[in-house]
Amino acid sequence: MSGGLDILSLKEDDVTKFLACGTHLGANNVDFQMEQYMYKRKPDGGYIINLRKTWEKIMLAARTIVAIENPADICVISARAYGQRAILKFAHHTGATPVAGRFTPGTFTNQIQAAFREPRLLLVTDPRIDHQSVTEASYVNIPIIALCNTDSPLKHIDVAIPCNNKGAHSIGLMWWLLAREVLRLRGTISREMPWDVMVDLYFYRDPEEAEKEEQEAREKALAKEENVPAPYADQWGADGAVPAVAATQEMPEVTDWAAESVPVPSVPIQSGTFQPTEDWASEPPKDWSAGTAPTAPAAAATAAQPPPPTTQDWASQPPPSGGEWGGSNSAQEW
Repeated sequence: MSGGLDILSLKEDDVTKFLACGTHLGANNVDFQMEQYMYKRKPDGGYIINLRKTWEKIMLAARTIVAIENPADICVISARAYGQRAILKFAHHTGATPVAGRFTPGTFTNQIQAAFREPRLLLVTDPRIDHQSVTEASYVNIPIIALCNTDSPLKHIDVAIPCNNKGAHSIGLMWWLLAREVLRLRGTISREMPWDVMVDLYFYRDPEEAEKEEQEAREKALAKEENVPAPYADQWGADGAVPAVAATQEMPEVTDWAAESVPVPSVPIQSGTFQPTEDWASEPPKDWSAGTAPTAPAAAATAAQPPPPTTQDWASQPPPSGGEWGGSNSAQEW
């Protein structure tokens, strides 16, 4: 769909990217509807895709995407792990709505769902793996653009872009080229200047390899910090050694801390007159057990009271005999 314009034609740099990422390498089988996009077959049985037709379909898909007024009405889907990062980057740069991972059945047909969507255009990475979204889009008349390999089914597919949709680098390159052409047709970026976004950002990254790279980067940063030159190396031609600080006063060596005398500051005596206190030692002793003398009314009240009854001293009396207790002294009374 370049229309014969030189500015829209395939460039040598893009061809080099196609070959480096293996976009032209197809599968060993071919669908009857995909035969028109094949260039030739290799001796080992694999098919080679015609890259010129791939570029023409990329331009057609880009013009279709640009025709949608609201970019959020474009839904991009990839259940394949290799294409999930690519569609997230594509959605970030073009404003589309991504669905990475598993596609929930009924997203396009069940209005009760919270994730219900009504997109105007659907883009899929693989029509065979994303068959659920393709089927539902056909029910509601949504146009579909798909990256198709030589053995991909083209049922319900409106625009098929022939490419290798099984390789991580090939998938990332196709989404990168599609995003670049969409932005160029919208006028966001210029065709005279290369796009400042690298194609590596669209490539799939293994989580374990990403962890290893981050660990290596941290180790390199620590090694650089350890090899930092001394702060005095570039000052006055010094060799980088930190100058030693000389002691200004020698401290005496103390062996016995208990024998060491501690100076006590003297406290000045304040001058002034003080009142003499009573001499408690010169007073005669008082009998505190004797209590105070009772007053006249209290003495009269005490005399009017009857004397308390006298108690007998039980310990001084002799023990009672048996008759006094009511007992018997002889066995005959019993």
